[in-house]
Amino acid sequence: MNNSLQKVVIILGPTACGKTDWSLRLAKTYNGEVVSADSRQIYKKMDIGTAKVIGDWRWNVSWNGLRRSYYVEDVPHHLMDFLDPGKSFSSAEFRDRAVKYIKMATRHGKIPFVVGGTGLYISSLVNNFYIPRIPPNKKLRSGLEEKSHEELMELLKRLDKETASNIDQKNKRRIIRALEVSIMTGEKFSRQKKKGEKMFDFLQIGIDVERDILYDRINKRVDAMIEDGLLQEIEALLKQKYSWKLPSMSGIGYRQFQLYYDGEQSLEKTVELLKRDTRRYARRQLTWFRRDKGIVWCKSYEEAEALVQKFLQ
Repeated sequence: MNNSLQKVVIILGPTACGKTDWSLRLAKTYNGEVVSADSRQIYKKMDIGTAKVIGDWRWNVSWNGLRRSYYVEDVPHHLMDFLDPGKSFSSAEFRDRAVKYIKMATRHGKIPFVVGGTGLYISSLVNNFYIPRIPPNKKLRSGLEEKSHEELMELLKRLDKETASNIDQKNKRRIIRALEVSIMTGEKFSRQKKKGEKMFDFLQIGIDVERDILYDRINKRVDAMIEDGLLQEIEALLKQKYSWKLPSMSGIGYRQFQLYYDGEQSLEKTVELLKRDTRRYARRQLTWFRRDKGIVWCKSYEEAEALVQKFLQ
């Protein structure tokens, strides 16, 4: 540990593992602010399908004037519920904004807690990655969109074997972005993601939940989403002309319903697909996180709190 660097606690793990509960308890105990590292909960109007914890927006006074923050149980949350579903948000943008909110929290005498399950977001922050800021090329993307997953992966393997072996092969949008950056720069995507100097002193805590318990939670959460009005949430988005091709609508919790709304699939089948895809997503999250040997895995909240207490002393 480097005592000269700002201390930042990261709470991570797969979907439905209990990150929200642990982070709220820790933030209340240690006077903290939460920086969300969830690529789905960034969107406004998308609460149920993203399992976003409901809060409210408030104005408050900061060192540089008035600012508006999203509060959950009186704990300020950043990078949550702020982006229109029609817009995109890159891991480079996440990294830049997360650094800003971590520094702001520290200036206010608060402990920053980075909380989420998006491995790419957390990795970009912990490793201080320089990520190429290549603007989207609509013509190139349009051509790539017409290709199948298999064709895109074959092309990526030819251009950049390292990225092809590590990328989420189910995520067409991410594959297209890797190809876009490689083609536009003429350099492999994997070679452009460079580590910078360590910015903060991180304690990374992973929530370790038995697989069968996690899957049961996921299944029950999906059932609760339907009861809470997920269909009505999706219908409202479709009425506002948000396309299924958008990053927001092509995410888990939404894309599974396209065939249902096209009249090609029953609701029962759709719900089962959402449960299956969410379980698979949780497995991919765990695979990503298990590669990072710097993560300390905890089975109980008490175990995690003891680590945080020692870290912050």
